[in-house]
Amino acid sequence: MTQTVNIMCIKWGTLFGPEYVNRLYSGVRRNISRPVRFICMTEHGEGLHPDIEVIDLPNEPYAEPMNAALAVANRQGAMRKTSLFRKGLIPDLEGPVLGFDLDVVITGNLDDIHDLAPGTVAMRHDWTEKRKGRPTGHGSVFRFDPAEHGFLYDELAQNPYAEVEQARGSEQRYTSHKAMDRGVFTYIPEDWVVSFKYDCNPFPTNYLRAPRLPDDARVVCFHGRPKMTDAIDGWTGSVIRYSKPCGWLRDHWIDRARADLGDKWA
Repeated sequence: MTQTVNIMCIKWGTLFGPEYVNRLYSGVRRNISRPVRFICMTEHGEGLHPDIEVIDLPNEPYAEPMNAALAVANRQGAMRKTSLFRKGLIPDLEGPVLGFDLDVVITGNLDDIHDLAPGTVAMRHDWTEKRKGRPTGHGSVFRFDPAEHGFLYDELAQNPYAEVEQARGSEQRYTSHKAMDRGVFTYIPEDWVVSFKYDCNPFPTNYLRAPRLPDDARVVCFHGRPKMTDAIDGWTGSVIRYSKPCGWLRDHWIDRARADLGDKWA
């Protein structure tokens, strides 16, 4: 029997509309070889495709001291994703989870990322942290197993202010360093998870050519600016981050999702 792949994302607040979740769902199911169970944790489930399983965004018992520490770090809300790590969050869920932020576009096969180094927490090396010689993982794509890595939730819940303070308000620093400390961390190969601004559209060649999609890119991260909605038709919001119109982005993020799910959902 083919094992179902667990996919999770979190949508809190109203910055991202339901189409971001629906297009992510379409991108995942079109690029993985096994059945998909797609779960979105949110307080705004309206507009999501009916095949997406919605669970409520919890009010964590440690939220008050966590948010107080995040306010000092000026990173309000940055740790909400840790709610996904709680063991037993979804009682009938079995096996690892592949998680995504909503500002990513799926462009290639995801099987290798899902299956990479079982039993470990997998994240790509963060671009800026690597440049500075630090080991921190990047949080846009992450693979974990709630049954094995519940410590990512438990240790924050036990001492929220100190953990947030130590991580300087960064969820990806908290998650990757906690896993590294326990010897259960794996880097996702850098060619598989790429940055739009660093890998697809770097300065100064962004003035000479349209953004390119690297050959082995499975996920493109739109961290910072421009976001996907900026980059499709071209963006002039920053001298360094200037972008010409991007045809492959429209194709992977919108056109293929609409062909898959229909205009109503994508």
